[in-house]
Amino acid sequence: MGISSCRFCDFERSGRNCFWITRDRVVCGKGLKKGDGNLEGQVIENAVQETVQETVDKVNSNWDQIKAYFNGHIPDLISFGMKVVLSIVAFYVGTKLIKWLLKVAKSSMEKAGIDMGVAQFICSFGKFLLYLILIFNIATNFGVKESSVAALLGTAGVTIGLALQGGLENLSGGVMLLLFKPFQVGDYIIQDQAGGTEGTVYKVEMFYTTLITIDNKHVIIPNGKLSNSTIINVTAQNLRNLEIKVGISYDSDIKKAKKLLQHILQEDPGTKSDKDMLVFVDELADSAVVMGLRVWVPTDKYWKIKWRLNEKIKESFDANGISIPYPQMDVHVVEKNKDK
Repeated sequence: MGISSCRFCDFERSGRNCFWITRDRVVCGKGLKKGDGNLEGQVIENAVQETVQETVDKVNSNWDQIKAYFNGHIPDLISFGMKVVLSIVAFYVGTKLIKWLLKVAKSSMEKAGIDMGVAQFICSFGKFLLYLILIFNIATNFGVKESSVAALLGTAGVTIGLALQGGLENLSGGVMLLLFKPFQVGDYIIQDQAGGTEGTVYKVEMFYTTLITIDNKHVIIPNGKLSNSTIINVTAQNLRNLEIKVGISYDSDIKKAKKLLQHILQEDPGTKSDKDMLVFVDELADSAVVMGLRVWVPTDKYWKIKWRLNEKIKESFDANGISIPYPQMDVHVVEKNKDK
């Protein structure tokens, strides 16, 4: 520890008028006599004054350093602030421009008759690519070299590719769906009939396909899963073959029932009379004779016609004495002769 000097009387640590009362500090006791009763209090007061003065000096010194730093870097700070403001403006304008370009591209593809699913996929991919270019340009505006950004994107691409293998599978699945076109936007499809889902195709994007169910729910299916599953396209054709089965009792007249069914099919405005209309006995079941019919109907009216035919069949059978039996079983009880 070096020798400290008193700031009040310039005595060194060994001066007779100074008192060493704290670590590495000399506090002045000049003018004080050893017998003074207030000697200790005045020494402490001198120590407090010295401590306060040193603190003020340090604060002033730090403040001067801060001002000097800012005064020396004001041009750099202004330049950086301008870059931040310009980047925010560029991102905002770029976002608006990207939305406008995608809107124009989608409208042009619709006018050109390109499939809606293809148009949606291209717009989704274009949106990703345009935003990537926008961020690349903003990064270079901050002084980042193009080679550094490209290397960073390449490394990030490999890392993200390994981490998001499912995402790449969905992307490739979306490309496969667009190439082979098992369905289009607006088709009603069934995906994995056993325990799968079904609905009308609403949109096909880079990674996901969205379906709308009959009760207006949105079902989002990964393209990878959809491309690797069994897909039933219900609305791929303009006509569908409608089949209805109904049971009549064994006591009812089969020929009469067939004539009634044929009449219903011929009179209904939704059935195609120029196509085959079949009425047949499908099965001799335990409780009923199962009658069947098949007729061609427009795909978009399939369910309406089916419901209407079911209602007409019930009304016609009731009016003509053809009964539709409940499931039943005849039980015969045989009693044994107790005498024997």
